[in-house]
Amino acid sequence: MAEPSQINPIATEDTTANDAAVMATATTEDEREYEATPTNQPLSPLAGIDLDTAIRVRWALRDIKAKRTKLTPAKPNDLKTLIEMGLIEMRDDVPVLTNEGHRALD
Repeated sequence: MAEPSQINPIATEDTTANDAAVMATATTEDEREYEATPTNQPLSPLAGIDLDTAIRVRWALRDIKAKRTKLTPAKPNDLKTLIEMGLIEMRDDVPVLTNEGHRALD
């Protein structure tokens, strides 16, 4: 059985051709967005550590960024982990975020 063409009751015109054009445009726009997305996005530097450590270290990064280390100093082990990951560096005995550390928080 043949499917009747869809008629827009307000415009009283056949909309099947218009709908197909809109669908084709949407598909190509979606494809462009997909192609523009890098396929090999880098994982978070915190992805390789256990959840509890990742949470603690992320809070330490936030405290360092906000310069709250005098109020809530980070644990020496967490500082060591962050330095090894390249997320912070020490300047005059004060932890400072590196560019990679800023990216990890964004």
